[in-house]
Amino acid sequence: MVCYAVDSELVWIMPRYLDPKADIVFKKIFGEHPHLLRNFLNAILPLSPDKQIVELEYLSAKQAPQIPTFKRSIVDVKCKDVEGRIFIVEMQMEWTLGFMQRLLFNTAHAYVKQLYKAEDYRSICPVYGIGLVNDIFERRTLDWYHHYKIVNAQNPKRQLEGLELVFLELPKFKPSNQKEKRLRMLWIRFLSEIGEKTKQVDQDLLAIPEIKEACALCEEAGYSETELEVYCKYWDEVRTSRTLLNGNWEEGRAEGIIEGEAKGRIAITKHLLAYGFAMEGIANVTGFSLEEIKQIQESADAIASLD
Repeated sequence: MVCYAVDSELVWIMPRYLDPKADIVFKKIFGEHPHLLRNFLNAILPLSPDKQIVELEYLSAKQAPQIPTFKRSIVDVKCKDVEGRIFIVEMQMEWTLGFMQRLLFNTAHAYVKQLYKAEDYRSICPVYGIGLVNDIFERRTLDWYHHYKIVNAQNPKRQLEGLELVFLELPKFKPSNQKEKRLRMLWIRFLSEIGEKTKQVDQDLLAIPEIKEACALCEEAGYSETELEVYCKYWDEVRTSRTLLNGNWEEGRAEGIIEGEAKGRIAITKHLLAYGFAMEGIANVTGFSLEEIKQIQESADAIASLD
């Protein structure tokens, strides 16, 4: 999205393609076209060949779990297939600690709501929660695909079926692993690559009819002026939210550094006191006042008396 000044007024020049991760675009693709969502879910979920989704229907407002709106949650699509399995798809622009708990709660709530008084527990169908995250939340691994299920701690092969969660870190995705399921790879490429900077869509994406249709639904020409205003406003809110989050992170990081330095100085003080150094010399080294050093000494003595 580019902004120009024309006759002292700012004019937004829209690109040919809109970003499918935006609320209004994602919902138009997956919230209004069940055959596209079906193709996407079959590619993304760890479903066996005999468990592929054949048909989908969207849950009504009464059937869908009533969960309070979560700030910066882009989309919340709930649907079920002919076997009764329920699928919840949510997208998040930036990771927060509460998002995983929200999706787990949302998925578990949908699972519980299946049980009516006239039915027994054996009638409950599996529920899958899919969290698409346009952010990196697991920095200890290069894996971008995270599949969670309930397993026996001593024997992980033994699974308690019913609830499964899948989280995808879109920024980590790199289509270089030949072992990846091809359709999964292409759908993630669609979410990762298509956007305002796209001038021409890769032929590999267009070769899949469903992805080709999804690309067409991203074209700016298919949106009304009001929808485009909503699209622009959405990204303005995302940028503002990210700025605030980054500011809070930097503030927290600075506080952590200061706290860490203080703990280090206290540890040094305790060591010097243990070796019999004079308090005046310790004050010169650590920057603590004589009164603060006395308090550290008293604290160390109190702890030692408990041992």
